[in-house]
Amino acid sequence: MSTSAPTAHASGTFDIGGDLTVHRLGYGAMQLTGDGVWGPPADHDESVAVLRRAAEMGVDLFDTADSYGPFVSEELLREALHPYDGVVIATKAGLTRPGPGDWRPVGREGYLRQQLEGSLRRLGVETIDLWQLHRIDPDTPADEQFATLKAVQDEGKVRHVGLSEVTVEQLDAALDAGVRVATVQNKFNLVERDAEDVLDRCAELGIGFIPWFPIATGQLAKDGGPLDEIAKEHGSSPAQLALAWLLHRSPVMLPIPGTSKVAHVEDNVAAAEIELTDDEVQRLEQAGRDAAQQAD
Repeated sequence: MSTSAPTAHASGTFDIGGDLTVHRLGYGAMQLTGDGVWGPPADHDESVAVLRRAAEMGVDLFDTADSYGPFVSEELLREALHPYDGVVIATKAGLTRPGPGDWRPVGREGYLRQQLEGSLRRLGVETIDLWQLHRIDPDTPADEQFATLKAVQDEGKVRHVGLSEVTVEQLDAALDAGVRVATVQNKFNLVERDAEDVLDRCAELGIGFIPWFPIATGQLAKDGGPLDEIAKEHGSSPAQLALAWLLHRSPVMLPIPGTSKVAHVEDNVAAAEIELTDDEVQRLEQAGRDAAQQAD
């Protein structure tokens, strides 16, 4: 790793939708809320400082959702970063929040448009850089949800659109419906790789893949474990290795680690400068497979 101050620049860049360039290591803003992703953060000033420090370190992709809080995360982003010079704000709609820890998909056009208008207002923008369908609502025809995505993009309310937690078949269905899908956001990390086929499809099509919950080290990071051993060799942390592996895995990968502490932001960004050898990649992947088998 470099001895100079780390920045997200070392993660390389990706062009969302072919024309919106961001550094590949971003920031996920879900943790800037209260318990159960509900209500305001325990430390408002620290949350604002986290966002500003991330931007100072070259992070220029910030991912949020109207349901985080709800609304709290978007409001914090505006307070900390508006007018977003050189920064891309990605948000999501399609989940309603009856209470802490409770998430329910709603994909009706009226609801999605209502939430979009709220996000535009809270973020203080006329066009959202990247607007993602948080979940496909099983009680609303998928084609209707895809049609809403296409319509609001055609109207200029959003620049690019994305999907979240979809299968290859659902991604292809959206593309067949005329949706210009710029990104897909699925759960993916060293241990949980069920979305590997979706990632490969995204790579084939040049679609950005945003892994949520990118750091899931758990037992992998225990003293004497495989991540601990390689981390000591690099003088890094197991979490940094998990992020470095993601960046190595595919050029369309856009990890968005989140935290509510400035020190953790700095640690996460430093992962962009870790260079893994082929042997280390193989060891990490095998450790992840072993951990997944133990969890089954």
